[in-house]
Amino acid sequence: MKKRTFLKAIGTALASPLLISSSNVSYIEKETINYPDFNSDYWNKIRDHYELTSDYINLESGYYNIIPKPTLSKHIDHVRRINIEGSYYMRNNRLTDKKLITNRLAKFVGCNSNNIAITRNTTESLDLIIGGFPWKSGDEAIYAEQDYGAMKVMFEQVYKRHGVLNKVVSVPNHPDSDEEIVSLYESKITSKTKLIMVCHMINITGQILPIKKICDMAHKHKVEVMVDGAHCIGHFDFNIEDLNCDYYGSSLHKWLATPLGAGLLYVDSKHTSKIWPLLADHNKDLNDIDRLNHIGTHPVHIDLAINDALDYIEWMGINRKEERLRFIQNYWTEKLRNYPNVNINTPKDKTRSCAIANVGLDNMSSKDLAEKLFKQFNVFTVAINYANVNGCRISPNVFTTTKELDHFIEAIKSLSRV
Repeated sequence: MKKRTFLKAIGTALASPLLISSSNVSYIEKETINYPDFNSDYWNKIRDHYELTSDYINLESGYYNIIPKPTLSKHIDHVRRINIEGSYYMRNNRLTDKKLITNRLAKFVGCNSNNIAITRNTTESLDLIIGGFPWKSGDEAIYAEQDYGAMKVMFEQVYKRHGVLNKVVSVPNHPDSDEEIVSLYESKITSKTKLIMVCHMINITGQILPIKKICDMAHKHKVEVMVDGAHCIGHFDFNIEDLNCDYYGSSLHKWLATPLGAGLLYVDSKHTSKIWPLLADHNKDLNDIDRLNHIGTHPVHIDLAINDALDYIEWMGINRKEERLRFIQNYWTEKLRNYPNVNINTPKDKTRSCAIANVGLDNMSSKDLAEKLFKQFNVFTVAINYANVNGCRISPNVFTTTKELDHFIEAIKSLSRV
């Protein structure tokens, strides 16, 4: 079999717009957009890149972002390629390709490639750190009531296994300042505190927390910080190294829009050697992050498609995407924020959120709201009812239209009067 090299495509992809091999999708130049012209030809073309159901309006992109057609087409090509080459690819090209994709991903997220590993999701990334941390009985950890359940359960497990005391804070939905958030975490620190987990973006409300300020504060107390960035990579522009965090985990199948099953783990070099891997690896170099990344045989075509997802977002532009997502969220929240019986559980300050926000009603539960939105108005959302939040998480995407949002706005107003 003639050896194919995935790498020859990477160089050209970085220098030019995406090339679509098995799709009828056409591209237009970035310069044609005149932001914030929401309904411009550019954004209408972006919407055409998505195959969307006509059964309902999808306002739940938070769990999983639908893959645009260009990325999906390339992903299917990768599936075919791996199926044809089989063991030959796995034995000869797999590790080389993954390293190159890791290098490119590191450049996109703003860190050294020696500090990141491609995982399957945020839960795997952060649970690896929580479970592999060198805990001692009596150590303390801090996290928030609003943090993701899978990681909170892992902290409960290390409490049972190692005797680690977990201290829980509650982040206000509408903080007065960054300092209020920072002091909240600082108030729980003692001489026994070893690790703080903090959300970069709280998944149930979309609130963006002041990560660097929290990390700077924690480091003054010699406490490490692990950041849950599940919703952040591909959502808005930032560099991991600028955050000054010790660990960072994200799910690439969310806002970077890779196929399901791609995640990222960042570990500061000074901590790599002390973390125990989730699965033992043949690599015995304690300072090599690959030692923490043994995941066995897995769908490698997903890893390959990370490259195509990066092609797509770099073609669109992360700053342009961030502006659009923030515009979409503010389009509907501004129309509902002061409406009778309507509660927006996301800060008004535009720097404290992006695409995701949460809305609830005084006259019904979040469960009833989600059901009525779907059954009566064909709007799909997810109900949230814990940690000071009673409402539906609303996660539009770059393909969402003002017409759809207007329909949603009228639905909320109608239900608020029931």
